[in-house]
Amino acid sequence: MKWLGRRGSSNVDDRRGLSGGGKIIAGGGIVGVIVLLVQLFLGGDSGQLLSQLQNQNAGSGEQRELSEAEKQQGEFVSVVLADTEDVWGKLFEENGNRYKEPQMVLFTNGVQTACGGASSAVGPFYCPADEKVYIDLGFMNELKTRFGAQGGDFATAYVIAHEVGHHVQNLLGTSAKVSRMQQNLSEREANRLSVALELQADFYAGVFAHYNKQYLEAGDIEEAMSAANAVGDDAIQQKTQGHIVPDAFTHGTSKQRMYWFMKGYETGDLKQGDTFAQLD
Repeated sequence: MKWLGRRGSSNVDDRRGLSGGGKIIAGGGIVGVIVLLVQLFLGGDSGQLLSQLQNQNAGSGEQRELSEAEKQQGEFVSVVLADTEDVWGKLFEENGNRYKEPQMVLFTNGVQTACGGASSAVGPFYCPADEKVYIDLGFMNELKTRFGAQGGDFATAYVIAHEVGHHVQNLLGTSAKVSRMQQNLSEREANRLSVALELQADFYAGVFAHYNKQYLEAGDIEEAMSAANAVGDDAIQQKTQGHIVPDAFTHGTSKQRMYWFMKGYETGDLKQGDTFAQLD
């Protein structure tokens, strides 16, 4: 992705040099604790979930100097976030709405959010309560080493664009609507709606890529597709537990995630992103 020398976002809160970050939630991996955060917002048992996520330890306040590689990573994701601001700002304006830009928090090891405390094991996530995207950039290495993704800078851009997609859903009221629908459903049916929500965020990531084509380079879309493939529920379950449980899916299969990203990328048409109408 062509990014050097381009505008960065002013909405990045870089906390990577700070120690601490509250309670570290063990386990969860790439999606486990994300499910807790999503359930908290989408009709889960808030008392139980908050007790799992609440802060227990304050950081020491110590700060370290970031390496040059870390600084460059920060500059890159700042440009990606700025690009999402440009794309979604224009799309919202075209539809007669105003886009409220999210903040992105970069952290290491652990972080406190309005949704509770979380560790790096959570993976990147969006907290609707404070309208912020949270990411430990070390996750991208895990995506390659543990889950077999190709890697590359646009894999990171895809992950950020997906989380910004959740912010778009929050602004449009989609997430709140799903929350209301899930309250009276079985776990299996509620999970199906969670899958549709995640696939729509993948679609929105594709829409972002569609309108950001002028900055893409050869291989960028393949990097995004490799990342989408790596974070499919079936791929993760197979790698972490050795078997697949479809009724436990909350994010969609690798095939579904790649399909909806590509549909967004190829069409750029928000009207084509009704993942809820195409649930099996």
